[in-house]
Amino acid sequence: MRVLLLPLLLLLSGQVLAEACVVHSQAERLDVKVCQQNRSIPPNLFHTGFCQPTLKGQKVSVDYVEQCPQGSFGVCRSAKVPGTPYQQDIHYYGVASDAAYLKPACEKQNRGVWMDR
Repeated sequence: MRVLLLPLLLLLSGQVLAEACVVHSQAERLDVKVCQQNRSIPPNLFHTGFCQPTLKGQKVSVDYVEQCPQGSFGVCRSAKVPGTPYQQDIHYYGVASDAAYLKPACEKQNRGVWMDR
């Protein structure tokens, strides 16, 4: 009985089960891969809005995973989504030197905590 109550209690408490999306965008001289790990975004909104970027002139693919894959060079933990009460962890893959501008954006714009990997 206790095992059955845990999922129900998690749903009632508003906690979101692990879910993430890997967004890969490509253009002529651009190849970017990020993973957004949901912390507090309602699941439907996460899937239909947060994981569906519209990037003009770029080919974008989105894969849903249980959690972000290993291999990121940095993570913006508890990133707040501007204009909302929601939070997510954003994992960055690719060129580690990009941290020079991603870290300040994480800390100032998203009020998150930058963590090098």
